Amino acid sequence: VNGSRTQLTLAKNGVGSTSTVSLVIPVRNEARNVAWVLEQITDDIDEIILVDGASTDATLITALRYRPDIRVVPQEGVGKGSALRTGFLAATGDIVVMMDADGSMAPQEIRHYVHFLRNGYDFVKGSRFIGGGGSLDITPFRKLGNRFLLAVFNSLYDSDLTDLCYGFCAFHRRYLELLQLSATGFEIEAEMTVQAMQAGLRIAEVPSLEMPRRYGKSNLRAVRDGIRVLRTVLRGHRSGVSGHLLEAIANRRGATAGQPIPVVAAPQAS
Repeated sequence: VNGSRTQLTLAKNGVGSTSTVSLVIPVRNEARNVAWVLEQITDDIDEIILVDGASTDATLITALRYRPDIRVVPQEGVGKGSALRTGFLAATGDIVVMMDADGSMAPQEIRHYVHFLRNGYDFVKGSRFIGGGGSLDITPFRKLGNRFLLAVFNSLYDSDLTDLCYGFCAFHRRYLELLQLSATGFEIEAEMTVQAMQAGLRIAEVPSLEMPRRYGKSNLRAVRDGIRVLRTVLRGHRSGVSGHLLEAIANRRGATAGQPIPVVAAPQAS
């Protein structure tokens, strides 16, 4: 990290090239989607953990048919955050990758996350809003909300991140305890970034293409979950932000008046 800003330059010397990789996928009634995801996972993933949130359809039968080697772990608690935390605790790999089971994320992108973790970074997150990334699913309302939440985050944490509410992330498992995750819902994605920033971890963003969910409806509720994300961002700031939020935003606007906020993206792995 360069000062308190996120440093997004590639490390010169690769480390941990033999590190093992665990992939954590939370599922709940994803029978029509999970096969498509599992079929595309490459052999360089050492462990696939399916965290089942009490599915009542054929999710587990379908998953085991396509990948008999997966580990199925019952979810503890309710919500996406609880599912991911369950999977993180069950993971045994040196590197932990998280992704959704609805077909909105391409398993082929995992290698980019792993590349940067093996080359000096501690926490890698996908971004839909840097070169090479994009979204075929986000609505204008959700995009506006994400921009607002991102602006608050970047103002408070003196960061240059380009995406906040996106659940394609990876990190070294040795930092799991340091992250001190407690979120139960979709806000866990923001909590992970907040905690990684507070802990001084080296963070990289990689381009990611978000595709539409293949089948079914998302459990995401833009307003409800957006409020939970905002609370997570505010609560995570060490100084306490109830009296400083407006000042931080005002200062950032003044510093960048007439100019876009600078963003430096990690180059794509080859």
